[in-house]
Formats: sequence, C-alpha cells, structure tokens
Amino acid sequence: MKKNVISSAHAPAAIGPYSQAIETEQFIFTSGQIPLNPKTGKIEGTTIEEQAEQVMQNLKAVLAEGGVGMDRIVKTTCFLADLADFAAFNEVYGKYFPEGAPARSCFQVTALPMGAKLEVECVAVK
Repeated sequence: MKKNVISSAHAPAAIGPYSQAIETEQFIFTSGQIPLNPKTGKIEGTTIEEQAEQVMQNLKAVLAEGGVGMDRIVKTTCFLADLADFAAFNEVYGKYFPEGAPARSCFQVTALPMGAKLEVECVAVK
C-alpha cells in the first residue's frame, strides 16, 4: 500500500509524533484537529461554537492540501469535553455539510489537548 503524508501550513502543525493526515490510493485519514489557530498556535475562541468553527476550518485546510473538499468526508469522529455542548456543536458542524452529513461517532471525553472543548477527525474519499 502506498501512503503519503499530508501537511498544510493553513492548519496547526502536529504537536506530537503524528501527521496532520495520511493519504492512501483511495482515502485521506486526518488526525484529530483541535481549535488551534495555525498562525498563533493558541486555542481559538472560548465558546464551543467559536472552537468548532476553528476545528472545521482546520479540517478543511488539511483536506484541501490533499486535493479534496469537505463534501468528500464519509466518516467523522468527534470528541467533546462536555456533552452538554452537543446541540451547539451540531449547529456549527451541520453548516459544513449542507448536502448531507457523513457517518459520525461523538463521545464525551475527560480531557483534550491544551484544554480544548472539542476535537474532530475524519476519513475522506479521494
């Protein structure tokens, strides 16, 4: 299997030993994106809505580097620090999938890197 590393300057650099995404012949697998502003390296926003916008923009940038758009996402996994934010997160998330949302899992987790309120990873078809 051939695989390539995808790295975008328009999304936060990896803060550990991982790639922003890996591309295979058929798919792009992104690492989880937290709401880091790629220019400042700091969490963007204090509300779930503000942080969700940054996360989705980061995913969009990584996928664009791989030559695909958000419409090619077939599965997301979403991690929320507080499941009480589920409805507000859905409002932002839904704007990125006007033609139908991909399959999704969503979990509440104890903590996320840098105190983020959410993290999202995805699989997209090339």
